Amino acid sequence: MASTALPPDTPTPPASGRRPLTIEELCFTSSMSCFEGWLKLDPAIGPRTMAYVTKFISRTLEKTHNLKDVRETLSKSVEVWIWLTRDFAAAIPSLTTRSIGPLASLNDPDKGVTPQESTALITKNYPSLKEDLQLLIKLMHVARNLLVVPEPEIPQDLCAAAQFDQMLYQTIILCINVTSKAYDGDVLEESARLKLSEITELYKKLLVTCLQQAHNWIAKNDRNKMAFWSTVLFDDDALADDPEANGYGEFRPDVAKTEVQNWFERNSRFCDKARQLLTEYEETVTVKKLPPGRLPCISPLAWNWLPEGTMRVRADDVDDDARISPQWKEDEPDKFEQDKAYGRVSREVDTWWLKTRDPNYDDWVVPMPTVEFAQQRTENCKANLVNRYAHSYRTADHEGSVHSAERVSLPEGSGEQDGKDGGHYVHDYNDDMIEEEDIDDDDSYGEGPMNGLLTEVPNILDPKQIEALHMIVKSCILDNAGLALSRAGENLQKTRCRMFLALECGRSLLREILVFIAVWEKSEQSLIFQLTTQIVEAVHHSALIPYAWQSLRIPKDIISPAQTVLLRLVNNMFRARNNDPPPPESKEHLRDVKLLHFLFIQFRSRIVPECAALMHIQAQIRNDLCDPADFPVDSWDMERAKDGIQQFLELLTTVNELPETRQYLIEWEATYELLVLLKGLEAGVPKKPMVELPARSANRQQQQQQQQQQTSNSSDDHDHGYDSEDHPLAPARPLDEEPAHKYPWAGIKGQILHILAGLLQPPPGRSSPGNPEVQAQILRHNGVISLLNCCVYDDYNRYARERVQICLKWLMDGSDEAKKYLHELIAMSPPPNLKPSQAPTPDAQQTTSLRIDGIAGEVKVKVKAPGGSGASGDSQQHQPRPVVSNASSPAPPAASDPSSSSTNRNLPSFAAAAVGSSSATDVDHHHHHHHYHHHHHHRHCHGGSSSESSGAGDTVAGCSGANAAHGITLPPIQAEMPVQGSRSHPEELLRDIITLADEAARLAMGRRLDGDETEEEDDDFM
Repeated sequence: MASTALPPDTPTPPASGRRPLTIEELCFTSSMSCFEGWLKLDPAIGPRTMAYVTKFISRTLEKTHNLKDVRETLSKSVEVWIWLTRDFAAAIPSLTTRSIGPLASLNDPDKGVTPQESTALITKNYPSLKEDLQLLIKLMHVARNLLVVPEPEIPQDLCAAAQFDQMLYQTIILCINVTSKAYDGDVLEESARLKLSEITELYKKLLVTCLQQAHNWIAKNDRNKMAFWSTVLFDDDALADDPEANGYGEFRPDVAKTEVQNWFERNSRFCDKARQLLTEYEETVTVKKLPPGRLPCISPLAWNWLPEGTMRVRADDVDDDARISPQWKEDEPDKFEQDKAYGRVSREVDTWWLKTRDPNYDDWVVPMPTVEFAQQRTENCKANLVNRYAHSYRTADHEGSVHSAERVSLPEGSGEQDGKDGGHYVHDYNDDMIEEEDIDDDDSYGEGPMNGLLTEVPNILDPKQIEALHMIVKSCILDNAGLALSRAGENLQKTRCRMFLALECGRSLLREILVFIAVWEKSEQSLIFQLTTQIVEAVHHSALIPYAWQSLRIPKDIISPAQTVLLRLVNNMFRARNNDPPPPESKEHLRDVKLLHFLFIQFRSRIVPECAALMHIQAQIRNDLCDPADFPVDSWDMERAKDGIQQFLELLTTVNELPETRQYLIEWEATYELLVLLKGLEAGVPKKPMVELPARSANRQQQQQQQQQQTSNSSDDHDHGYDSEDHPLAPARPLDEEPAHKYPWAGIKGQILHILAGLLQPPPGRSSPGNPEVQAQILRHNGVISLLNCCVYDDYNRYARERVQICLKWLMDGSDEAKKYLHELIAMSPPPNLKPSQAPTPDAQQTTSLRIDGIAGEVKVKVKAPGGSGASGDSQQHQPRPVVSNASSPAPPAASDPSSSSTNRNLPSFAAAAVGSSSATDVDHHHHHHHYHHHHHHRHCHGGSSSESSGAGDTVAGCSGANAAHGITLPPIQAEMPVQGSRSHPEELLRDIITLADEAARLAMGRRLDGDETEEEDDDFM
């Protein structure tokens, strides 16, 4: 290396007063000074010199990884931090010009570089970009490592004094600007594509290292946390917006930013060791104008090293640890003095939080909406759903917040608030569903830049790369136990959490963090999911989840993807509580209950009514009362709605596990919403059979017509003479191409029945009877019919029948009213009429049509006539009774309950249990049913011997085994199971339950569906 290439940065003689540099400091600072000249082209640095520079930087990185002494020495060197700052200050404009164009064009849309032009720049400058980025990544690694020392506050303060944190921000912005430009032009050549990909990956590595360095810089340092937080949250462009644009309260970001800066100046004192190092540098290097030059003196931190009297010092005295009482002096003209008397970070943030936190934070102000309110809301949603979606998808030139349609009166006693007092979720009970709403509500799903420095990061990095971002957010806002309060009694972690939600940049970042989990499908065991759960926990500690929920809302969605992930994280929090529940009287328990209260309000006032409205339109289309083209949403919207309601039900399942929280669901009458969904699903979604038999008769006729057409068209056709079965049937339409109005809502019924079974359990400390309050609620809302409707096999909701049996057990146990209701249903069903139209011959066989649970359509089967060969004397005394009444049988009378007619179009009544039917059933069929019951317990051919005691016991055992095998956990049942052969009341009760479930399925299948195909005789099912 030529001696002229290195700066005159040699060890200074002690007579000069400058601290002598170690060999590591000398080599590292010399290499960084050469790298600065390489980037600025002043002086000119040749390739041989750069080879030595790369070698020295690489060796320094290796030593900071492995040698603790070297790492500590470099971390306390002011020269090292200044050279790091100078290198990045030179690199950022150079890299910007070579990657995305001149710096002057970045903020000018007319001069901005297109993705195609940026790609051309990158491929043109590929060699130099690759070399420089690799060196910058190593330098940022060194800067990150220097903060991992026993006394991190010293290098943290030196980093802030050299303003390396400002270079860090600028580097992050550059990396985001480059990596977020997606190339959408012509297909690139292979060499150009590889170059672009390699440079993009290097920028991503640099971005990841920057985030890691930022995390180390703010660790356990409140001043640095506040500096970083204010930089990434206070977007200068957003400050010019109307304060009303945030939709809640009258938060003024510009005022809050001034107050945070004043707090920063009051807390600008460095640690004593860092001040000593900086003062020595100022006196021995800066004064003599030696390299690397003087420290920047424009920040409020400069008083820490400048001579006394040079700057006005307004920092608080750290030796004064006396507590202060915040005082707000409205007439104080000096803003700094006004904020100093207040003592806390920002009165603007505190005021905003008081207006927007959960209104039930102190007392129960907002009550739970009544069931009557929910009923009216559901009817309004059904009436206005089509119009609402027509408006939400329309491009309209109108103004108005997405919450402007949400100002309606609540049930009496709920309390009213003016919109300016926080615009809280209390106003979310909107009956006017057709009022216009702005669909441009979610910038994260559109194109163009988003607010905030870090908002784009989740769209750039993968789960392994992004961990540092989540750790930064967690470090800034999570309120860990044992954290010291400020002199004013302020928890700074909570204050930063409130800033996070108060500012648009923070809300955008939160949304992107939540959506990231859904996009990458992260499991509960992943680090990203656990970190995000802790972030949500911090928001919960500030009672701001209700506000976050509303800010994540998308008007055109029943529940947005970010809201769905938020629910999943809250459910994960509650599940962790179940392992070690807080005492019922504790503050933590009350805070959780208030959050559950808010979420159930959303469930009752918005989620269930809108989902029920969609199911209602599905039912109208199914009954040919509505045109499928009028269905207001597409399959993607239906999928999002289903994911959201599924997460709500998961949350209710978790809450249902603890008796203390289960009681709240009973008190709020959650049974009503569950039954509304159950009825909507039954009416709107046909059950999916386990087996769909091919319509062979229709297929053969169609194939014969095709053959005749082929023969008539051309005698030379190569396909002429092929067997008809050589022609494949038309492929079935894939499930993902099903129209939205046929969306099945798969799995929802099973979740609902699981929750109902848990709610029906006996109160704590008792094994019997079932919960009388829930029993009364189910009867009051005509839920018995809805439960019995679930007895027929449905491949969309497997194991639903087994869960219905558990629900019926607890429903009947101890409830005379439930038993009376069920017995009235039994008494209403006449026996099936299967007498043949003419007397059969002794050897003749009778043919009838059967509906078999789990099999699509009807199956024709042969039934032995009385007196035929092989029949016993006993069987000759009885008419043959098939399993299910055939098509010629008279329909059962309609149920007396008028609401049941709208519950299931295929279920005219649930009239009879199979009392004594097993003795009249054909022996061959009995064997068939026994085979199905024990080997395929989902294919129930109902009406057989399931009413016998042994059959009942086998059914329950089979259900339990099947559920365990499939990983399904039913609610814990405390009642004892009946003993085989016993004639006790529990056995009779269970036998009646099994009989009712079988008979419900029998009657539900007793009436043909429109369009079902009738099969030919098929002896395989005999």
